[in-house]
Amino acid sequence: MTQEPATAPLSILVVDDNDDDVLLLRESLRDQPAVNVLHAVRDGEEAMAFLRRQAPFTDAPRPGLVLLDINMPKMNGFEVLHEMKIDPLLRAIPVVMLTTSNREADVLTAYTGGACSYVSKPVSFDRLKQMAAHFVRYWTTVSRIPAVEG
Repeated sequence: MTQEPATAPLSILVVDDNDDDVLLLRESLRDQPAVNVLHAVRDGEEAMAFLRRQAPFTDAPRPGLVLLDINMPKMNGFEVLHEMKIDPLLRAIPVVMLTTSNREADVLTAYTGGACSYVSKPVSFDRLKQMAAHFVRYWTTVSRIPAVEG
């Protein structure tokens, strides 16, 4: 029997202004040993400050993956995605849109903007936990993401 190679734990940045959604996501990922760190910020401006290591996030680690909501104050998810994809230091970080929107226009905008996946938030915690397990398994054993720098 072939053993799968060990992968580095996944560091995730969640960008979502809904505290309940962030809490549910944390809880759903809590039992996933492959998730090392889960950071959360409340809006797009905080996300860009975190990713660019600007105050108050000067010591923030570079995430291996960003989970990005669309509808947020100050700077929406599509604007964050655009800013990440034009920044040479951030463009290689995979972005997954994790949102309540099922609009076809939003799906198209996400993919044409450089998102690597579009996931609609499940409404039940059990479904969210199941989705999180599949999600982590995919991002840590199937997909390969760039090494986190500095």
